[in-house]
Amino acid sequence: MDRKKADELILFLREHAADDLNRLLLSASRYPGIDIPFVVDQLRARRQIKDKLPSWFREERLIYPGKLAAEQCSSELTASYKQGLIPEGSHVCDLTGGLGVDTYFLSKKAGRVTYIERNPDYCEAATHNFAFLGMGGVEVLNGDSTALLERIGDVDLFYVDPARRGAGDRRVFALRDCEPDLTVLLPLLYRHAPAVVAKLSPMADIRQTIGLLPGTVAIHVLSVKNDCKELLFEMRRDTDEQDPRVTCVNFLGEGRSERFAFTLREEQEASVSLSATVGHYLYEPNASLLKAGAFKVISSRFGLDKLHVSSHLYTSDTLMPDFPGRVFAVEEAIPLTGKRWKKLALEIPRANITARNFPLSVDELRKRTKIADGGDVYLFATTLGSGEKVLIKGRKVPRSGE
Repeated sequence: MDRKKADELILFLREHAADDLNRLLLSASRYPGIDIPFVVDQLRARRQIKDKLPSWFREERLIYPGKLAAEQCSSELTASYKQGLIPEGSHVCDLTGGLGVDTYFLSKKAGRVTYIERNPDYCEAATHNFAFLGMGGVEVLNGDSTALLERIGDVDLFYVDPARRGAGDRRVFALRDCEPDLTVLLPLLYRHAPAVVAKLSPMADIRQTIGLLPGTVAIHVLSVKNDCKELLFEMRRDTDEQDPRVTCVNFLGEGRSERFAFTLREEQEASVSLSATVGHYLYEPNASLLKAGAFKVISSRFGLDKLHVSSHLYTSDTLMPDFPGRVFAVEEAIPLTGKRWKKLALEIPRANITARNFPLSVDELRKRTKIADGGDVYLFATTLGSGEKVLIKGRKVPRSGE
């Protein structure tokens, strides 16, 4: 596409950025000379990446091979994090290139990156985008990654993000159902590189996956604004590691993050004390800790009591401001007696409700109590160690930077 046509396309995208895309498709005849299906694909993709990939969103000359590519790509925060997992100046091979976001961020630290992708449209878009972004030392290869391994030869590290879509575009989560099947591919990768980093579904079972991926030395559980997005498995060809380190990261935005690291053996051997009462403060671990199963170690590390073995809520009388999660100043623990139910909406007309280890869902609680959503009051419906069902009323403790 020449410069004049590219400028016209960018202007059109700006003018129609907020359009109803279905209507825009139906009105294609009104815009002769404009490839409306292509424009709609670009607009859908740009809406998808606006928040998770802001630096690319600002570059209007980048092109996107489809909404799915933008939907499945890593966020800017998680892609940047991966730079810390590769050696400086190394040769990295991205076996499942996709939109090329991970390739782009890995190239900022690697000396050379090989991008492989089966879809020719993705390769064409990647070639255009990488050139526009001024990425040197990146080779784009179109084809099946397993078939190209011998051509590539030895590298320092393979990066792989197996596709989690099955027949009929059905989502799959089991490692063996993903494409490529890393459990089969890993021995072959070890013949060409001493290290592999895999991005896996946040739904994957961490302990089960370790057993499927020999050589696992570390796991990274990445969340963005308390929404678990990725599991990263670091694997080494020559290792006798028996207790992989788990690093939990929750990106809060504006350069802030919560980090907590432990080993699975440490979690297994940690002791936890249960509290029959609710202290002055209530602690709710962030999504990465909950996914990683850091249920006992978080208690022992911060000196917190757990409310119930199955609740994953913690309490103390002394504030622990660096706790990786939300902290609340407790105002009251409300026993759920029949009479109290009827008065709750009068006392607390609006609140944010969470249910943990409780027989009723949040929706059921709202129907029974008539409490509307929102406000600055937080209610945790949970079960104490004594078996008593309570609503813990509190207000969020502001954290540094908030």
